[in-house]
Amino acid sequence: MVNTLSKPATEEPKSNPQALIQETILAPRFYTTDFEAAANFDLSLQETALKAMLDEMRTDYNRRHFVRDEAFEQTWDDLDEETRNSFIDYLERSCVSEFSGFLLFKELSRSLKQRNPLLAEIFHLMARDEARHAGFLNKAMGDFNRSLDLARLTKTRTYTFFPLEWVIYTVYLSEKIGYWRYIIIYRHLEKHPEHQFYPLFRYFESWCQDENRHGDIFKALLRSQPKLWNNWKARLWSRFFLLSVFATHSLTVQERAGFYHSLGLDATEFDEQVIRKTNETAARAFPAVLNVDHPEFFPRMQRCAKRNLKLKAISENNFPKVVKFLQKLPLLGGIFWDLFRLYLIKPIDAEALRGTVR
Repeated sequence: MVNTLSKPATEEPKSNPQALIQETILAPRFYTTDFEAAANFDLSLQETALKAMLDEMRTDYNRRHFVRDEAFEQTWDDLDEETRNSFIDYLERSCVSEFSGFLLFKELSRSLKQRNPLLAEIFHLMARDEARHAGFLNKAMGDFNRSLDLARLTKTRTYTFFPLEWVIYTVYLSEKIGYWRYIIIYRHLEKHPEHQFYPLFRYFESWCQDENRHGDIFKALLRSQPKLWNNWKARLWSRFFLLSVFATHSLTVQERAGFYHSLGLDATEFDEQVIRKTNETAARAFPAVLNVDHPEFFPRMQRCAKRNLKLKAISENNFPKVVKFLQKLPLLGGIFWDLFRLYLIKPIDAEALRGTVR
């Protein structure tokens, strides 16, 4: 799952309004990258692992899992407005994020077909998974009289260029943090089925298997390139991308606190659990990870999330733009300062723990 930037996609038919996702710093984003660099990747250090994962993906264990059953054949008019709106927002952003992954993987597969057939097939099958997820989410949105024109999104979205190395770091983290989000929600609802207000959540176990497998593929890609883990630059980049992904997650979770409350989850506790698990998992791939047990880590992250909520409120008020800008400045400065202080916390040397991390 890759985050993507979105714009209003199309006109809104009365019978099935098109979802409109506002462009913000936290909005999903579309990416493109250096396909020539991907074609020249030397995969020899991880070729065996990549071939094994390719065989597993060819089997496609989830090919029959994402089929809507009779549980979807009902109305959801009994949901309260807050739950309904927060869930629709969750579906919209998740759908665009999955579709973003599909587009990136599809283009990588097309570009590598003649020059790196192993990677080309891997990306082709990952694109298959992402398309399956996006389509399933879009059908879920249809139950709430919403939809995304995914075909038009391809032409109307702004694409952000990331060097291939950045793509590997960020997609790895995106897939792994997605895994932990899905599996934590799934396990929670297994214990508390009274909060499972929509049948989509029953599919999260199969969903997170795809996320985990994709993450493992990007782990292999990362470990196949020593420059991405065996030098001081790689350690700095690892910390930067971990902090960026975790900050985005914290801010987004607090924006959707109502959604998590409807699932019987405390948003702050859920956020911390996801970050801890993702950081622990990242130690298997990255040369350095963040010290999330530092006493300043989560308090500073939570302050950033609270400031972000205030920024959102300012954006929605009716004051002149100049006034809004002045109101936002101290909040933006506070977020930047807290994130900078978090970056300076002494990291954990994951390479030194390589023999003990499982």
